[in-house]
Amino acid sequence: MYQYNQARASFAHRANDVSHPLSNYLLRLMELKKSNLCLGADVASARELVHLADKIGPSIVVLKTHYDLVAGWDYNPQTGTGAKLGALARKHGFLIFEDRKFGDIGSTVQMQYTAGSARIIDWAHIVNVNMVPGKAAVDALAEAAAKWRSRVNYEVKTSVTVGTPLADNYEENAVDEEDDRLAPMEPSSSGNYAARQQESRKGSIVSITTVTQSFEPVDSPRFSNGNHDGHDVVYAGIEEPPWDRGLLILAQMSSKGNFMNKEYTQACVEAAREHKDFVMGFISQESLNSDPADTFLHMTPGCQLPPEGESEENGVVEGDGLGQQYNTPSKLVGLCGTDIIIVGRGILNAGDQQAEAERYRRRAWKAYMQRTGR
Repeated sequence: MYQYNQARASFAHRANDVSHPLSNYLLRLMELKKSNLCLGADVASARELVHLADKIGPSIVVLKTHYDLVAGWDYNPQTGTGAKLGALARKHGFLIFEDRKFGDIGSTVQMQYTAGSARIIDWAHIVNVNMVPGKAAVDALAEAAAKWRSRVNYEVKTSVTVGTPLADNYEENAVDEEDDRLAPMEPSSSGNYAARQQESRKGSIVSITTVTQSFEPVDSPRFSNGNHDGHDVVYAGIEEPPWDRGLLILAQMSSKGNFMNKEYTQACVEAAREHKDFVMGFISQESLNSDPADTFLHMTPGCQLPPEGESEENGVVEGDGLGQQYNTPSKLVGLCGTDIIIVGRGILNAGDQQAEAERYRRRAWKAYMQRTGR
């Protein structure tokens, strides 16, 4: 399905053609950072995940998570792990992709997406779906995202005013009106009954607090109102991402012997075309944009580089012995036409993770530049 003439267009040019706001943002971010790298951050603890996101953030445009394998995930919506990742995403300029692979009936995937302890929709810009249950799963997620979008793009503005009635107004109105309700008072030890009564009346003056709220539209979201370790800043050169959420359809896999045949993949393409306002693209091994109107993005796992100094050997790298098959950035981006490579263990297991992330970023970007003739 790979159409080389479409793949020769630059990310900046394609940003003008996509219909999804988040795709537009991501393509512009890729050009700005000169990166088409996604880090598969499959680590065991929340502390390690946040540290890794901060360290590798400058090299990537997408951070891929599996929240359910992370020990110590803090679910607090304002100060928890999702909020901290959101602050780092703003600081370094990347999107968060929760690799949830939804694969159930419509009502279940809606709840998994929007409810429960994780509330994935609140902190993950992108999620993905396994199309085995059929198109209904895509329909349900699109509906849930639309409802969430309609609610969260407003922030509450609260105005509080506190004041005390003026003395003149109080004596003319409040005191006189209460005279008939005041119970008779015993004279004080000084015998000054009038002074005691006036003292009682003054003591009944209270402050008046007025609270008003209004809902104002917000075009650009904040994951929380807090500042996490000074990271509540926005990456220079681009605005914050839009409120919109995006879906990737799992159309092809890199594991050996998977059951995703051509018919399944074609059904994924058809579902994506029916939901261009929500579906950003695919998890795939090649570009699936076969129609001139297709503007989908493609993210590809199973990418690995040979050790520094070794040739790429036709773009294929030895697998992991557990079914995973590896291809190089040159093959995936340059020959197969994918847009973003997803790298996990190739970076995580490196002695110098930052240097290795930069090596992957440079190789993937070079393959993109060669593909587009730049």
